[in-house]
Amino acid sequence: MVFRHPVLIFISEKHGNYFAYVQKFNSRILSKYTLLLGEEKSVIQSFSTSVDRKFISLMSLSANGCVYETLIPIHPSDPEKKQRVVQSLLLKSVVSGNARSGAALTVLDQDHVAVLGPPLPASKECLSIWNTKFQTLQTSKELPQGTSGQLWYYGENLFMLHGKFLTVIPYKCEVSSLAGALGKLKHSQDPGAHAMPHFVNWETSQGCGHGSQNSEQSKRILRRRKIEVSVQPEVPASTQLLATIQKYSEKHIEVELRKFLAFKRTPEFHTIIGDVIIGLLGRCKAEPSFYPRNCLTQLIQTHVLSYSLCPGLMEAALEKADVQILQLCLQQFPDIPESVTCACLKIFLSIGDDSLQETDINMESVSDYTDTVQDGEMEEQSGILQNGFNPEEEDNCENCSQELIEKPQTSTKESTSCPVTPKRAALLNSVLHSAYSETFLLPHLKDIPAQHITLFLQYLYFLYLKCSENATMTLPGIHPPTLNQIMDWICLLLDANFTVVVMIPEAKRLLLSLYKFVKSQINICSELNKIEASFRELQKLNQEKSNRGLYSIEVLELF
Repeated sequence: MVFRHPVLIFISEKHGNYFAYVQKFNSRILSKYTLLLGEEKSVIQSFSTSVDRKFISLMSLSANGCVYETLIPIHPSDPEKKQRVVQSLLLKSVVSGNARSGAALTVLDQDHVAVLGPPLPASKECLSIWNTKFQTLQTSKELPQGTSGQLWYYGENLFMLHGKFLTVIPYKCEVSSLAGALGKLKHSQDPGAHAMPHFVNWETSQGCGHGSQNSEQSKRILRRRKIEVSVQPEVPASTQLLATIQKYSEKHIEVELRKFLAFKRTPEFHTIIGDVIIGLLGRCKAEPSFYPRNCLTQLIQTHVLSYSLCPGLMEAALEKADVQILQLCLQQFPDIPESVTCACLKIFLSIGDDSLQETDINMESVSDYTDTVQDGEMEEQSGILQNGFNPEEEDNCENCSQELIEKPQTSTKESTSCPVTPKRAALLNSVLHSAYSETFLLPHLKDIPAQHITLFLQYLYFLYLKCSENATMTLPGIHPPTLNQIMDWICLLLDANFTVVVMIPEAKRLLLSLYKFVKSQINICSELNKIEASFRELQKLNQEKSNRGLYSIEVLELF
């Protein structure tokens, strides 16, 4: 219930992507939200909700045993438009990831949740009460007869199926406090002290001694305090967020940031986001251990930032070798300097594969073209020209060594398999999409080590071979590199490092393949120019002929 009106919330899943739907019956509005699961993508097993004044808190229990929270605005700025909300980690490893009968989650109040499931892989099922504010276990109850993975909470009672019975457990949440969460709350009082009531009724206090005078004076004081509070100016949400950044933990900042981003955007929204980035980076410099990657990711995904608005962001990401942040910046910032682009390229080529496996990288630009072509398919296509170019074709070149010509199988294998992993390919594709000026980019390309230049050239040559496999000369996937981008970067790398690459023995076969592919492109362009000239002549002939309405057949031979 939201403001005494029923609201239906349900979740759907499609190809590993989760969507939340909020149906309001008073206004008959259905809002759709895409749940961004963050770094740890997992299957949602159970979810529950709670409501405050501005947000619907959607808590979900994933198959990895963690509890995540998503804040959905009650009054979205554009209800008809599909929106995206980010999940944040609330509790980690509250149940075992391989629960046999499934796990369940329900919200008790603003700071407490109940979780049903085994805490460890070999343990029995338990009912656990967790404090989400301080991330502590309040209490737990073992259930030896097992459950069906169903849990409800209504009227300060927990309902669940335990064995063959419906079990009801009364439970009332205490006020969340640090002392209560740590089990140090003491209710001791002095023997001679009288218990003071928590609330004072000013009406009943009139009967005591000076009750009438005291009550009138107290009421005047209260009225004065109310007036003083009412005239205080309201602190802007952006100022509150900047103050929170300097004081609180990373998780608290992330929650407050998601609340701030859920508000309706103002005309100065991009400058406010820039100030928030500067505040986060300032604290990162003061505290080296503080690096809020999730907050920075949310801010970049607002699509209002640029390099000139927050120049220190990519510098900090380069220092941390944070390829996830660097990829997002390359995809969204239109004004990145060429020196920073080359610095990103150095990291993308030098970072280890083990580090990339643990990093969440956007793989939209990479499709199944990174798979190795099967040997049987290559044998069938060995005699086929692909868009005028055959990688197995050997030309009689006096400058080509006989050893390279006699090993076409090795060359075929190298040209049909991707020389880099899919995640590294996605990072390199973000560099290919970035804007640059050739004059400013070439000097910085000379600083990249020769072995990395060779690896990048091998990847670009592989992309060209994949483009040559179809008539459209394009790659599959969402936002893949274009043929012009591939060709431009091959020329840039060779112009900047040719004298160095030509001295590397490992690059000789690659340079030979590039020579043959350039020669084949010259030949096909020459033939296309001939065909174009022939069609122009035919067009002139058709224009000169008078339309007599006669039927004729013409046979044209093109040589």
